[in-house]
Amino acid sequence: MRTLALALSDTGALAARHVRHLTRAPGKLIAMILNPLIMLIAVGYVFKSSIVVPGSGVYEEYIMAGIAAQAGLTLIGPTAIGVALDVRGGLIDRFRSLPISRLTVLTGHTLSDLMLGMICLTVLTAVGAAMGWRFHDGVLPALGAFALLLAFFYAMIWVGVVIGLTMRNIEAIESMSAIVMVGLSFLSNAFLSIQGLPAWLRPIAEWNPVSAIATTCRELWGNAAITSSTFPGRHPGLVVVLTLCLVMAVAVPLSLRAYRADRTR
Repeated sequence: MRTLALALSDTGALAARHVRHLTRAPGKLIAMILNPLIMLIAVGYVFKSSIVVPGSGVYEEYIMAGIAAQAGLTLIGPTAIGVALDVRGGLIDRFRSLPISRLTVLTGHTLSDLMLGMICLTVLTAVGAAMGWRFHDGVLPALGAFALLLAFFYAMIWVGVVIGLTMRNIEAIESMSAIVMVGLSFLSNAFLSIQGLPAWLRPIAEWNPVSAIATTCRELWGNAAITSSTFPGRHPGLVVVLTLCLVMAVAVPLSLRAYRADRTR
């Protein structure tokens, strides 16, 4: 119990350190907020009259879940860059000299970035509500959707940790994170129904975790949701849970291995 208490204390201290650092350099938070916010305003407001949601759905409500899912993807790049800069700047080496585990160091970093994700999601929710987004099935399902989004955010943060520990070139990290964000966002039902995609792309879009989490959030919020007869279309919540478990099961061990292997470089 004492060991667990010390680990939790160290994790909290490291997370607080990262948050204090970010308050002195708020550019990371601003960039994380602006990216999905611009998409929400540009697509959800400016072009809403040009996009028709099948059924009686309102596009402002349809796009909200997709933008929220995209916000999770935007966390990959800043997290990876932050970890890479810590490695290049020698901060990770200083942490290694302390009597703390490598999991504590990485978890502290991920928790601080999760706090940024929570702030980003709060701003998006407020702007979306101002634009006309509403939830219709009660408070508890709505909170469940937000909890699911935060779980998705945390999994994407760990993906960023893996990238940051394995790729040291900042330009390469920025390029890769941009490709992942754009590719997974638009090859999904985040903004439009996947029924309009070419037939060979539809299965990929249907199994895209962004599609699954966007559909699940729409269902929990009572917003317009375009489903299909395929397995991911009928069971988006199950696909989300399985995907998040798989990502965490792969990303966390890879991060710890890369952290340990870096000692020999």
